[in-house]
Formats: sequence, C-alpha cells, structure tokens
Amino acid sequence: MTDTSQLRLLPWSSPDGKPCYLSSSNPHSRFSRLADEMEEEQIECGNAVLEGAQEVLADEAAGEVALRFALRHALMSLRDVLLVAYSRGQRLPDPGER
Repeated sequence: MTDTSQLRLLPWSSPDGKPCYLSSSNPHSRFSRLADEMEEEQIECGNAVLEGAQEVLADEAAGEVALRFALRHALMSLRDVLLVAYSRGQRLPDPGER
C-alpha cells in the first residue's frame, strides 16, 4: 500500500478510473498549476450545472429526459467538486500544528 499522506490528490483519474497523485512539495510546479487551473474549471462548471439544473427543475414542462440529463450532470459536477474539496482539505495544515 502506498503512503499518500505527502501526495496531492489530483482532480482527474487515470484511464482505468483510479485516483492520480502528485509528488511535489512545490505548489508552483507545472503540474500543481495545471491541477489548480483544472480545479477552478471544475468549480466554475459545477456552478453552471447548478444553474442549469435549477432551471430544469423550475420548468414544470420539463420531461424525464431533461430531468435525467440535469441530474446526471449535477452528479458528475458534485463528484468533481467533492474531490476538489477533499484534495484541498488534505493540504491544509494540521490544526495542532498551528
């Protein structure tokens, strides 16, 4: 089993769906910056999906296909944003070390 305590969880998965990690203490490295940019895009996308889902839910004429589409994309965005939150939480200093 790999010790991931010093690794950064990246906001993407491997082709087979496994988590990807970055081993770097430099928050300004190329991959760190790329991960930061992707996290920001995922958060922005989550906001857009949330707005779209709210519109679909407010539309009483929306059919099952539209509702399922909105829910599917909301779930994907929620998964991405939770991964970002978890990754960022892992990088916070331990409260006992402050």
